[in-house]
Amino acid sequence: MKNLVEQIASNFEAFAKDAQAQVENGNKAAGARARKVSLEIEKLLKQFRKDSISASK
Repeated sequence: MKNLVEQIASNFEAFAKDAQAQVENGNKAAGARARKVSLEIEKLLKQFRKDSISASK
């Protein structure tokens, strides 16, 4: 579970960096990268939810 949390944090840092580049500079490629990593974050968060629920039982 610790590895999963580290992956989420790493992906979120990449998302924040690319999203900021798109907002501030209008960088379209950064926007595409941010959208791609947001899908990966979504999958990881769903896995975290599953793992967290099973750990609490």
